Amino acid sequence: MNIIRYPERSEWPKIVERPHLDVSQLNQTVASVLADVKQRGDEAVKGYELKFDHVDLPSLEVTKAEIKEAETLVSEELMEAIRLAHSNIKTFHKSQRFHTRKVETQPGVVCWQKSIAIEKVGLYIPGGTAPLFSTVLMLATPAKIAGCKEIVLCTPPNREGKVNPAILMAAKTAGVSKIFKAGGVQAIGAMAYGTESIPKVYKIFGPGNQYVMAAKQQVSLHDVAIDMPAGPSEVCVIADETANAEFVAADLLSQAEHGIDSQVFLITTSHKVIDDVQKEVSRQLDLLPRKEIAQKTLENSQLVLVSSISEAIDLSNAYAPEHLIIQTEDYEKVSQKVINAGSVFLGRYACESAGDYASGTNHTLPTHGYATTYSGVNLDSYCRKVTFQHLTEEGIRSIGHAVELMAEAEQLDAHKNAMTVRIKSLEQPRKTLE
Repeated sequence: MNIIRYPERSEWPKIVERPHLDVSQLNQTVASVLADVKQRGDEAVKGYELKFDHVDLPSLEVTKAEIKEAETLVSEELMEAIRLAHSNIKTFHKSQRFHTRKVETQPGVVCWQKSIAIEKVGLYIPGGTAPLFSTVLMLATPAKIAGCKEIVLCTPPNREGKVNPAILMAAKTAGVSKIFKAGGVQAIGAMAYGTESIPKVYKIFGPGNQYVMAAKQQVSLHDVAIDMPAGPSEVCVIADETANAEFVAADLLSQAEHGIDSQVFLITTSHKVIDDVQKEVSRQLDLLPRKEIAQKTLENSQLVLVSSISEAIDLSNAYAPEHLIIQTEDYEKVSQKVINAGSVFLGRYACESAGDYASGTNHTLPTHGYATTYSGVNLDSYCRKVTFQHLTEEGIRSIGHAVELMAEAEQLDAHKNAMTVRIKSLEQPRKTLE
C-alpha cells in the first residue's frame, strides 16, 4: 500500500489519476463481435457462447422449468435476505416518483412536465468471478416501479448451460420479463439490435468487464442509450483520529476483493490511523478466500495523510469516488461539503456493503471520475421527461407579440407566421349561427 504524506495540491492530479488502458485493439474486437451479432442474430450469440463460455446452447431463453428448479436451490435464509433487500430498494426508489404539477407561466399559458417510462430496457448481469444477483435487484426494481413494459435480462451461463439460481430468484422477485443465457459483448449486441430470441431494447443497464463496457459505449453511439460510462469499482475513505481502524480496513478490503483493477483510497489526518489500518488490513487479508485478488488491488492503493479534514474533502472531491465513506467525528458537517461522489456512507456503522446490498440506495454508480458529471442509477434513469403546454386565446395575447418579435429577430419567418395567423384570428369577428 502506497503512503503519501502531506502532498501539495499541485500533486493531486497525479494522485487521483486512474490507470489508463490501451483499448484500441479491444475496440476492434468488440466492433467485430457486435457487427456479427447484428448480422447473424441468435446464431452468432450461440457461437460466441460456445467460444467464450464453453457451452453449446440449444436455446437462449431461460425456461419456466429452470426458474422453478432455481427455487429449490436457493436457501430460504438467502431468499429472506433477497426479499428484505428488494423491499428496501423498492421503498427508497418509490420515494423518487415524480409528481406532475401544472404551472401558469402567463395568463392563459399552462405548462407541465410528465415522467414517462422507457418501454423496453435491458439489464446485463455479469457471471465472472462472482454471481452478482444483488445487481438484478438494483436494476430491475426501479425499472418495475418506473413502469417499463419489458425488462430483459442477459447473463452468461455456466458450462452446464445453467444460470446461477440466485440470479434467477432475484429476477423473479424483482419482476424481470425475460431472461436469456448470453454474456459479454454478444449479449450487449443482442439487446442493442435484437435477435430472433432476444428483444431489442431502448436502454441498457449494468456492469461488466472492459469488453462489456466498450460494447455499451459503441452501441450507445447509434442504437441505444446506456446507463453511464463505467470503469473498475472504487472506494475512498475519509477518516480522522476517531475512526475505527478495523472498520476502515474491512471497508478497503471489501472493495479490493472486487477485482485486481479496483481502487481503494484512504485519506486521513492521523498518522496512527494509517499505522493501525495497515496492521488491520494485513490481519484481515489472511482470512479472505479472495486474498490474491485483494492483495493485487492493494498494491495500487493509496493511503494519503493530509493536514485537515477540509483538505481531505477537497482531495476526495478531486478524486470523485464511486463510493465515499466518511468516518469522522462530525461526519454530517463534513458530508455537506461533498460535491463529487456516487454514493456516500456516513459514520462508522455505514459500511459500503450496506449500500451494495440492502440499505435501499442503488449500487450502480459512476466510476473512473464520472461522479463529477453522472448520477448513479435512480428512478429517473428509466424515464423520460416530456413537456406539455396549452395556450388559450388569453395565452396568445399574453405571449404572442413576444414570440413574433423573437422569431423575426432570428429570421425565421415561418415561426413568426405560425403565431401571427393565430393573433389575426382573434381580431376577426366570430361568425354566429342565425
